[in-house]
Amino acid sequence: MINSNTKTIEALNILLADYHMHYQKLRNFHWNITGSHFFELHVKFEEFYEDAKLKIDEIAERILTLRGNPISNFSVYLDLSNIKEANTNLKDHEMVTAVLKDHEILLKQLKIVTATAEDAKDDGTLDITGTYIGEIEKTSWMLNAWNQKK
Repeated sequence: MINSNTKTIEALNILLADYHMHYQKLRNFHWNITGSHFFELHVKFEEFYEDAKLKIDEIAERILTLRGNPISNFSVYLDLSNIKEANTNLKDHEMVTAVLKDHEILLKQLKIVTATAEDAKDDGTLDITGTYIGEIEKTSWMLNAWNQKK
């Protein structure tokens, strides 16, 4: 028997890979931030990666709820993710710009997940994606406002 949520599970696994790459990038930025914005961005990147860590777990658990298997190998995340690694020597505004680009990628994948969940009449996944989209949009607005300092 074919799982009626197969497309949603596949889209969620890509989202899971995207969030893993985003999480690691945020850790990179947290560890490697320097300069006059160190204190504010060091704390903010930690806040962001802690949030990403929670979302990673929620996405994996949603995949399991749909009777799928969440991918769990980093080598697969590297291949599957739409988000790519970042250098460790970026400047503060470059880091924020990179996070904003990740947000665009995450939003695009979230919309794909939303479309597959709508087709499957999967309200549980829709609840998750709607919340994540709203949070990313708000955070992006704030980061864009901060990035205007340059």
